[in-house]
Amino acid sequence: QVQLVESGGGLVQAGQSLRLSCAASGIIFRNNAIQWYRQAPGKQREWVASITTTSITFYTGSVKGRFTISRDNAKNTVYLQMNSLRPEDTAVYLCKLTYNTQDYWGQGTQVTVSS
Repeated sequence: QVQLVESGGGLVQAGQSLRLSCAASGIIFRNNAIQWYRQAPGKQREWVASITTTSITFYTGSVKGRFTISRDNAKNTVYLQMNSLRPEDTAVYLCKLTYNTQDYWGQGTQVTVSS
């Protein structure tokens, strides 16, 4: 059974940093690309970043240069380092992978950035 568990969210002030983790189980982790999404209250879920099986990374424009996605295959974990946080980054952050054509999501972790 594929499971994803996010952690690392919290309440920070603008300009501060957080590192989110997404721990996976039930799959051969190194064979899967992973994505981070976020969903703010009243807004649609938004793609934030992706990392491929060979650690090639992609970012949405609003986080480029501030966020870094990385993976540790030995720990079955993907990270999202978030620097220079802004109030508009406030959202629930979720990780996702696709396995055998099915999407799997974690439960999410709340990030709140105060001004």
